[in-house]
Order: sequence, then structure tokens, then C-alpha cells
Amino acid sequence: MIGAAFKKSIDDFLIYLKGEKGASSHTINAYRTDIEQFAFFIGQRIGLDVGPEAVDVWVIRRFLGWLNQQSQQKTSINRKLASLRAFYRFLLLDGQITYNPVASLKGLRQEKRLPRFLSYEDIKKLLSIPVATSLGLRDRAIMETLYATGLRVGELVALDEESIDLEAGYVRVLGKGHRERIVPVGSEAVKAICDYLKLGRPKLVKRSQQQEVKALFLNHHGQRITARGVRERLTNYVKKASLSSGISPHTIRHCFATHLLERGADLRVVQELLGHVQLQTTQIYTHLSQSRLREVYHQAHPRAFKS
Repeated sequence: MIGAAFKKSIDDFLIYLKGEKGASSHTINAYRTDIEQFAFFIGQRIGLDVGPEAVDVWVIRRFLGWLNQQSQQKTSINRKLASLRAFYRFLLLDGQITYNPVASLKGLRQEKRLPRFLSYEDIKKLLSIPVATSLGLRDRAIMETLYATGLRVGELVALDEESIDLEAGYVRVLGKGHRERIVPVGSEAVKAICDYLKLGRPKLVKRSQQQEVKALFLNHHGQRITARGVRERLTNYVKKASLSSGISPHTIRHCFATHLLERGADLRVVQELLGHVQLQTTQIYTHLSQSRLREVYHQAHPRAFKS
């Protein structure tokens, strides 16, 4: 159970996220889950009458230690700490507290993992599988768009018909923090989308009970497809292509960035295409395959081969 003082502060914070920050419902729910878990911990261990202003750094440390005892992963613990950091930063700005107990705490160290990605041959194999049915044309268009643009799956399913200019080869994307960006769409993806719009989407629209359907990609009921729906369809094609499991729409985003950089794209251009605010976020994609490293070495080093 959560105390009344904590509940009010949490509600204030969530209203701030939605109204001032323009956060998505997914982001708001994630913050709510993390902070309510902390408030529940406070209610159980200290008391329901304790509000956020009574929490000090040692209470935060107790909470993090408890999470660790629950065998929570470091990534999960760090996310919850980040949620508390944002929560208490808001309370400080709002004048509800005079001391931020999270300010001096740092997250747990994590091993840096390189993002998983597929070779271009595997991508071509994956994209060749959908058949020419209404749903198959949609699925090919979805996968081609993911690979051509590097969109997040949430950005992809939010696209409307008017979001894309097929003649110019661009798509207008509303990304994190309501930041808009324009991303080029390659010719193969344009063709796949055109085929879907001409032969697939009209059949799906007829199944809808809505008077006007704005969404670009529709499910079998003629409604906007969900991120979960995209993941399920991709998993199905990954199995058919006999590729290793665990391939997600975000994996295709990794492929987009990695393949661009392997072929000489500028890091800042890739940053802009991905919609990253910080260049540091994009730098993880600067890893190259061993074969590519050897190729560059043999081409560039004056003493790589005997003369």
C-alpha cells in the first residue's frame, strides 16, 4: 500500500511528465511502476505516513540493496534509480522538498554490450519471405521500412498515410520527446510500400469499422497495427528464415545503423537519422565486423602485404 503523501507527489509528477514534458503513455507508465514500487517499499519498511521529503540517501540505498537481493538485473536497478532521480528532481523544482537524496548516487556499473545485428545477406533472406497477400505485402513493407529508415517500432506503428512522401522518398517521424525528424526512404522500401498501398491496404481497410483510417500500417481487423503485432510478425519470419532467435524490430534498427557505418556513413548523419540527442548514444554502432576491419587494414596500411 502507498501512503497518501507519496501518492499525491507521484500524481503531481505524472501530470508534469504529460503536460510539461509531453511524455508518451509508455514512458509515464514506466515511471509510475518504478516510483510506486519505491513508495510501496517505504510504506512497508518505514510507514505509510512517510512522504518523499522524509527520505534520505540511506533509505534510497536500502531500496537499491533490496532490489539487488531480489536478483534484479543491473539494467533494471539502474532504470529504477533513474526514475527516482527524475522524480526527486521534479519535487525539488516544485518546492515539495529542499534536499534531493538521489543526487549523489550513481548507477551500478554494467558491462558494455555491443548491439546484435544481422549481416546484409541475412537481411535479404528475411525480406524475401513474405508472400503477396494483403498481410504479406504489409509485412514486407513494414520490414523494408524498418531496415530502410532505422525507425523505432513505436515510431513505425504511429505513422499515418500522410507521414510518408513516396515521390520524394521521405518519411516524417515523431520521435522521443515529440522531436520531429525527416528520414529518407530507399527505393526498395518505397516499392514495397507502394505495393502494399495499392494491393494490400485497401483490402484491410474494408475490414475496419471506422469511417476514416489514417494509420499507414493496419492489422487484420483494419485497425492500426501495434508494436506487439509487429514483433510477433517479425518473430514468425525469423523462424521461417531459420535465423537465430531473439531478433526484434530493434535488431533491425541496429542493422540499419551498423550497415550504414560499415559503408562509410558519417557518424553524425547516422545520429540524425536515428533521432539520437547525444552523439555518445550513436557511438556504440561504430563496432565493425572482423572481416571489415581486416579489409580496411589491408587497404589502408602501407605494409599490410609484402611488396
